[in-house]
Amino acid sequence: MKRYDLIIVGAGPSGLSAAIEAAKRGLEVVVFDENEKPGGQLFKQIHKFFGSKEHRAKTRGFVIGKQLLDEAAAAGVIVVLNATVIGLYQDKEVVVKIKDNIRHYKADAVVIATGAAENMVTFKGWTLPGVIGAGAAQTLMNLHGVLPGKKVLMLGSGNVGLVVSFQLLQCGCEVVALVDAAPRVGGYGVHAAKVARTGVPFYLSHTIVEAEGDEWVTGVTIAQIDDKFNFIEGTEKHFDVDTICLAVGLSPMSQLLKMAGAKMEDNPKKGGQVPVCDEYGRTSIPGVFVAGDVSGIEEASSAMIEGRMAGVVAAEYLGFIDTESMDTELKEMEKALDGLRQGMFAPKNRGKSIDKTEEGIDISVNLLKRGFVADDEIERYPGVTHKKGVHPVIECTQNIPCNPCQDACPKKCISIGSNITSLPIVVKDSECINCGMCVASCSGQAIFLVDEDCGDGTATVTLPYEFLPLPKEGEKGIALGRDGNEVCKAEVVSVKSAKAFDKTNLLTMRVPKEYAMKARFFKVSK
Repeated sequence: MKRYDLIIVGAGPSGLSAAIEAAKRGLEVVVFDENEKPGGQLFKQIHKFFGSKEHRAKTRGFVIGKQLLDEAAAAGVIVVLNATVIGLYQDKEVVVKIKDNIRHYKADAVVIATGAAENMVTFKGWTLPGVIGAGAAQTLMNLHGVLPGKKVLMLGSGNVGLVVSFQLLQCGCEVVALVDAAPRVGGYGVHAAKVARTGVPFYLSHTIVEAEGDEWVTGVTIAQIDDKFNFIEGTEKHFDVDTICLAVGLSPMSQLLKMAGAKMEDNPKKGGQVPVCDEYGRTSIPGVFVAGDVSGIEEASSAMIEGRMAGVVAAEYLGFIDTESMDTELKEMEKALDGLRQGMFAPKNRGKSIDKTEEGIDISVNLLKRGFVADDEIERYPGVTHKKGVHPVIECTQNIPCNPCQDACPKKCISIGSNITSLPIVVKDSECINCGMCVASCSGQAIFLVDEDCGDGTATVTLPYEFLPLPKEGEKGIALGRDGNEVCKAEVVSVKSAKAFDKTNLLTMRVPKEYAMKARFFKVSK
């Protein structure tokens, strides 16, 4: 029976992070993962991450995955793929199914980083081909290059539903509607806004009545629900679709811990049944640690830090570092993790109704109920400014942990300050040089460069653009507003692409000057 210092189950962001930290301190580490490729969900994530530099902010998820794999290889971590861990027993014996073979391993410590599984909901027709999870859609699109469908309805307005809806649009699908039984958008407002301005309608307080079709999905009917989740008669809406995508939450994959006899709890705020553990991932079983979504659903950035913590704590448990060194390192990691757990979407605020920002500004009701900030609401936010010439307009309206825009501007036109969740502001008397770095660096695609009056009755708006094919200079089209409706005719002035923009193209369009503060997306004329 092969023995290691540390066995890690799961080669996702938390598992790889734990492996790197442990191996760097001299432990012999093996990571088992049931998938063909390591990296977990990271290789499905083509969007840019939130946070700060230390959280790998403004870096796309699949790039972070490559970085972690390179770091793991350099540290000497052994990664075994197509390896399903089917048992965790006494004395930290791990049973693994590798192809058709059952193998037993032992370790002095174990980290469980198995992540989470997608939830499903049932409705008439839910077993028809064409009803899929959002994670499955991402796997098809971003790993295999296969369209999940041509016309898609998305159920779920959390970050997963919003992000995957945008990615469906990017790969050429038509998203006919984004539906949620909740009365408010569940994910980041910037994610909702970038979907809404492409023209996707939001139906909150709605859910699916039935999926239609004999052999596969051919349509779907939704209806509004009351506060007791009963359908309201007469509110039915039908859509012709070939795919229904479900993004209705995640549940921790904690079965191995339960099998091993770890103390468990049912915790709805953490996503379901999770192990009882301390802030560093120590479970009730000495030498068995957890990291990532298996201990509570959070963002991948948090999972990576939790993994690093678990790796350091495991190293101390086995005597590879002393307690003083561990405490020093954990203190720095705690600080980084705490930064990600602040703001409106912090774990402590789950289930709470927040009506004002940290600055005391009223939250956009329209954003919560329809997915976009209304024209009569946008001016209340500090990043929305007016001045002569080209200047940034920052439509970031919620307190989320993110600050790449502050570092991206070479002229320091944008400031967030020391509190990473503060709303960004445009620094008074600063001079914008129209470089576009702020637009390209914004993980939420919420920054625009606007010249409100070009002197000839027109204005220009520079916006982030991540769709193919790219429009060409001089091409005429339609400018869409924040609500996705047509506001005016528009003409492409330029489309800039640069290595520093990391595949976020900057599209500048010319519009009548009265629409400078309303035009927020370019649609090619058919």
